[in-house]
Amino acid sequence: MTTIRASCPTCGDVQLEADDLLVRVCLDDEEGGAYCFRCPDCAVAVAKAASTRIIDLLVSSGVRKQVWRLPAELAESRVGPPLNHDDLLDFHLLLGRSDWFDDCSRMVEGSTRR
Repeated sequence: MTTIRASCPTCGDVQLEADDLLVRVCLDDEEGGAYCFRCPDCAVAVAKAASTRIIDLLVSSGVRKQVWRLPAELAESRVGPPLNHDDLLDFHLLLGRSDWFDDCSRMVEGSTRR
């Protein structure tokens, strides 16, 4: 089995097998991806950015590849001004009330009527 050397921020260099790693690639991004593993010494979860060349090398060595997409909400048009600190504080105070969900529902219903 192929041995892969990676670096843990706590322990330094560690030896892994292909089954110990996972490669994650975004279909909507051409900049490579990342590889993830749990350190065999300290059990810390580690994720590191990787170029397309490194991704291809890891996958050809038997590392599992997980493909994901950016959330669709990123492509939605934005209407209205950006949130500011006052908006965030108002929302925080709203969430502290027991009827916060009903209030949010009324706000959304009111903004979708034309």
